[in-house]
Parts: sequence; C-alpha cells; structure tokens
Amino acid sequence: MAVDICLPDLPVLLLFNLDPDWPEHEQEEVLQMTSQLDGAIALLGYQTILVPVTDSDLDRVLSQYNPYEHIVFNWCESIPGMAHSEWLVAEYLEQSGFTFTGAGSAAIALSQDKIRIKQLLEEAGILTPGWRTFNRVSDVDWERFPAIVKPSLEHCSEGIDRNAIVLTGAELKNRVGYILKKYRQPVLVEDFIDGRELHVSLWETGSIDVLPPVEMEFSSFEDEHDRICSYEAKFVPESEQYQKIKTVLPAPLSDDESRGVEQVCKASFMASGCRDYARIDMRMKDGALYVLDVNPNADISPDTSTISAAELAGYSYGEFAVSIINMAARRHPVWEERTAARVRR
Repeated sequence: MAVDICLPDLPVLLLFNLDPDWPEHEQEEVLQMTSQLDGAIALLGYQTILVPVTDSDLDRVLSQYNPYEHIVFNWCESIPGMAHSEWLVAEYLEQSGFTFTGAGSAAIALSQDKIRIKQLLEEAGILTPGWRTFNRVSDVDWERFPAIVKPSLEHCSEGIDRNAIVLTGAELKNRVGYILKKYRQPVLVEDFIDGRELHVSLWETGSIDVLPPVEMEFSSFEDEHDRICSYEAKFVPESEQYQKIKTVLPAPLSDDESRGVEQVCKASFMASGCRDYARIDMRMKDGALYVLDVNPNADISPDTSTISAAELAGYSYGEFAVSIINMAARRHPVWEERTAARVRR
C-alpha cells in the first residue's frame, strides 16, 4: 500500500530512551528494535536521525536541532532514572516548539493514572469495571469477588501477576498491603471481568480508524488467576502465561460485536485525549464491553499486536510508521505554510 510523504525534506529525529543502567542485553534489544524502525522509515523516503536519551538532560540531547527544520518521532517511553516520566518528554517537546508524533503530555500523564482514566471514562458514559481505591489496609471495604488488585500509577502490567486476582477478603487485604509496601501509591481494586480480552489499536487517518481487533485467548488456563495479561505474560518468555496465551487475529466477532467494539474504542480514544494512534484494552462478558486501559503511544515494536493488526489491514511496518509521521507532519508549521501558499496560488 503506497503511503505519501508529506514533508520529505524535513529529517525525522527518532527519539528513544536507552538507560545505561539496563543490562547489556536489554540495551542491545532496544538498539536492534530502534534500528528496525529507523530502517523501515528511511526505506520509504524520510531521512532519519537516531537520538538516544541516556540521562535526564533533554536540552543537551535536543538543543542542537531546530524545531522548524525537524519532525520528532517520539518513541521515548521514559527519562532514564525517572519513574513515570514519559509525559515529561512530551512536555519538553511541546515547550521547545517541536512537532512530534503521538499524544501530548496531558494525555500521556492521564494514561499513567488509572484512577483518573476510570473517572474520565465514566464521565463519558463508557463502561469500565467497578472499582475503589485504598491507601491503607485498614480502609479496605470490598465484598465482590473475584477482584483484581493493581498499583494505580504503574503501566505495562507492572505489579500484576496471578496473585493480583483475589477471591476472599483476607486475600484482598494481603494483596493491598503488598502493593502499598512495594509501590507506595494508592491501590486500585476492581471487579475482575473473567471474559474475553481484546486489544484494539486505532489511528487517525483523516478520521479515527480501528485496526482489526486482537484477542488474547486464555483457553489453556482453567484457573482464573492465570486468565490475565500479567507482567510475565508480556515480558517473560519462559513463563507459562507468555507461552500459552494465544494471540488471535482478527478476533472472531459478530457484526454487532464489531460495531460495539469500534464505538466504545473510538469514544475512549477521544475522551482520553489520544492523538495519532493508541491501543484500547477491553474485556467482553455477557454482551457488555468494559474498558480496562487506554494506551496512547502504544508500543509499536515489530512483534506487537498493533503492528500485527496493521499488517493484516495491509500496511507494512514502514508504511504504518510513516503514516504516523505524516499525521505529525500535517501539524508542522512548514506544512501549514506550504498549504497556505498553494491556496494563494
């Protein structure tokens, strides 16, 4: 599928985090994935410049580049050594006048706070599992089981393992105490929706379009404790969950189910302030659709569900990445100036 290049004369700064404190194999993995993205973008006509972020001094990293003469592909998930800092990267780009891909700082900061996201979704009339938050074990007052216990400010399933599913009040209090001690933040307790899990990627191609939904299929597990996308399921290849959770693409959905998923995901995308692309994680049970999480700037490494869905829709890795760059390019002042000049002619 051919993809037009909006501003081929503006180099793309591929901004990514590379923490010197990571193990060497993790650094090598990040460099390899970044090289794949870099090559895919360059192959389709953009000049790219790799810009690693290795410490907290973003000004040192980016001050040599003129915002008017570059587009930033923001692939930076955090500032090394600073927890919950992804939004600060976007804030720096905004304050420095850079045009960049993906969500703005406010939407990224919002997505990190599970409590605020749930409140926002509910205000927009979007269904999400019933919930409460607790700051002390002595405050725990919850009687619906099974429930799931999560740190409220973490991402990428951090703090979620099979013991996050609790079946009794005693288990709940033990897990709340564990999360409070380890993460030192409010604890989110939710109804555990033991149903089908869908990961749905969206992107803005003139309108908000939904890519083919992906189902995380749990039929290999009889125990409900294992029917979750835990941290191990996502990042530990030797774990049973990583190996046995099946990825089904496209998810088998009826026409009515597909329409419902599309409607809920688009509404979630808009309510949470996403831009360019995102992934909505949701569960289906008894005909209801529950939004679990909103992921602006979703992971687009080559093996992710987002890229698999894009490929099923007919886009190569490079075409998907360049389409995202083009979304940002249309916000660049050079594009606006050239568009205005064409109109005057």
